[in-house]
Amino acid sequence: MNYILRILNRASGTCAICLTGLVLLALPLVAMAQASDDKQATFFMGRIKYSANDGNDCGGVGQDLMKLVSRASTLKIQEERKVKLTDPDLFATPFLFMNGHNDFVFTQAEIDNLKKYLAHGGFFFSSGCCTNPNFPTAWRREFSRIFPNEKIKPIPYDHVIYRSFYKIDRVRCLNEARDIQLEGLFFEGNLVAVMCEDGLCCAFSAKNSCNEGKGVSPEDGQKLTLNIAVYALTH
Repeated sequence: MNYILRILNRASGTCAICLTGLVLLALPLVAMAQASDDKQATFFMGRIKYSANDGNDCGGVGQDLMKLVSRASTLKIQEERKVKLTDPDLFATPFLFMNGHNDFVFTQAEIDNLKKYLAHGGFFFSSGCCTNPNFPTAWRREFSRIFPNEKIKPIPYDHVIYRSFYKIDRVRCLNEARDIQLEGLFFEGNLVAVMCEDGLCCAFSAKNSCNEGKGVSPEDGQKLTLNIAVYALTH
């Protein structure tokens, strides 16, 4: 696909898995976010309204995520779209993002739509805000309801998502002596939903102001996030 090749060609012909020396912010900004009515835009993201959440936690992270993708590619980027899990538009949105601070419970209708969406090729990226444990705990519980035989599990460092753009061998927590791993939901062997509990969205957004000194470092946060976006585009 042409847009995948453009992403990889931004690295001056270097294989994507060898990009350990690049710093994301040093990449030229070659594609600015386009207006939401730009019909030629290649990539857009759905910002999820879910349960009682209106999708506004740490409100600027959606646009900051889109800017990360644009810095590393020549993709035309739309603004984020707000979408409910029960909206028909969900199935026209290939990349979904949700975040939050608090506990939540999906309705059965939301679970049914997520099951259909993920089973037919959709991809879901989630991040807890400000290292608050309530959202990740709820996310593991609720996403484990989607496919009866599939439970949330840590994604090992040998998974391709850690090599889809940057090669990431290990991510250390800033405030605890432990490694940070993404967690995922798989369907028929395919990774369809990813979550990071350690304030990943805070690390790449708002100048890390609400997560400073905790969880994922800003540099690791930007790398992990871009890897997730490229993985979603290429799988």
